[in-house]
Amino acid sequence: MTMPTEPIGSIPRPGYLIEGLAEHAAGRLDADGLGELREKALVDTIGRLEETGSPVITDGEQGKPSFATYPLAGLTSLAPDGVVIPFADGHTRQLPRLTAGPFRYQTYADAYLREAKKYATKPVKQAVIAASAISLVYPGEELAGYDREQFIADLVNEAEADIRRSLDAGADSVQIDFTEGRLSLKLDPSGGLLRSFVDLNNAVLDRFSEEERKKIGVHTCPGGDQDSVHSLDVDYAGLLPTLFQLRVGNVYVQLASEPDPERALRVIAEHARPDQRVFIGVTDPIDPRVETAEEVRDRVLRAARYLPPDRLGTCDDCGFSPFADDTSTSRDIAFAKIAARVEGTRLAVESL
Repeated sequence: MTMPTEPIGSIPRPGYLIEGLAEHAAGRLDADGLGELREKALVDTIGRLEETGSPVITDGEQGKPSFATYPLAGLTSLAPDGVVIPFADGHTRQLPRLTAGPFRYQTYADAYLREAKKYATKPVKQAVIAASAISLVYPGEELAGYDREQFIADLVNEAEADIRRSLDAGADSVQIDFTEGRLSLKLDPSGGLLRSFVDLNNAVLDRFSEEERKKIGVHTCPGGDQDSVHSLDVDYAGLLPTLFQLRVGNVYVQLASEPDPERALRVIAEHARPDQRVFIGVTDPIDPRVETAEEVRDRVLRAARYLPPDRLGTCDDCGFSPFADDTSTSRDIAFAKIAARVEGTRLAVESL
């Protein structure tokens, strides 16, 4: 038997790229100069990912400003004072706020995929942001001449295009990042906000055929940034049953950092649909210690007690650097963890 193993998305940017982004923001580096640094980082990232033996790779999100805001880069109808996301260590991230319509993505994820495929010799998956996350840019008070209903209609069109363009460009699969799912239960413990998020994302997914949805997945985690998280304290059992109602073929679940993985696995086993493959997180990007291959193997074997091995896959809990300026994890540690994931998955397959 074989068992798929995949990265989630982001890899820490090299120092020269982080410095280049700051220089560009200050007006001291032009777009061409920044583009050269991004290409250099992309080539290095793809090469090192392939050296880990990973059968599927990503672009490491080297060109994205963040996993969440890439569609908005360059949109002029934005103000900086949008939704604030607080993390456990006290730091925050803030989304922009839409000030006028119509809403259109400025960048689609296939632009990053096409660049990666120029250099990759392995299949490339593409991460996209969930429509539910982008919906948070619409303000609490309705915009004059552009009501929320019209915004949602435009957003569903744009989110569909983001996924479809990546599939058309040859993505091995498309992964929808849904980190706001668990966070929604902190904002609304009743689960109403979570259900509305799932309904919105399913409105996008319903535009794809059953065959296409086999190549589409969703990723959940408690939000990793600067070695902290925003919703690990939220009961996973509150999220997982609703998460598996998303009409996708693959579900990528954070598990290595979960305080009670056995409990989470029991809930997953109860609610995962027979047509869904579950990729379990076996490495923790927040923990600086590199897992051994044997630890990874044992985590897979534990999951196999709850889920059929032919419906299992492995992944990292989260991206290693979802925001471009996050330097809390080194590139060397990220690649070492990925290599441990690949080798540990191989050992698990041997045992199974």
